[in-house]
Amino acid sequence: QVQLVESGGGLVQAGGSLRLSCVASGRIFSIDAMNWYRQAPGKQRELVATITRVGTTNYADFVKGRFTISRDNAKNTLALDMAGLKPEDTAVYYCNMDIVGLTFRRNYWGPGTQVTVSS
Repeated sequence: QVQLVESGGGLVQAGGSLRLSCVASGRIFSIDAMNWYRQAPGKQRELVATITRVGTTNYADFVKGRFTISRDNAKNTLALDMAGLKPEDTAVYYCNMDIVGLTFRRNYWGPGTQVTVSS
């Protein structure tokens, strides 16, 4: 019923920038918290940034000052602007949303998009 799809990943040199996007589609009434997570090879998935429906943001210490999370409630989209990328930012990035339908409330994950930062 609901699908999340990320885009915008790729290969970039250290110090470069990328913009990730995520769009939610389906029978959506509203979306509460939206989040970006990442998982590097051999490591656990970790929270990168979160944004509430009213726009309150929170960032992991390792991305503060470099990444910016934003959302468009009218379009059910989430974005992550990444600047000053480092090789240690290499990971699969996942969007995650708390979605409310007319008869359900559930947490959804996108399939992920690969970000690779070369040194």
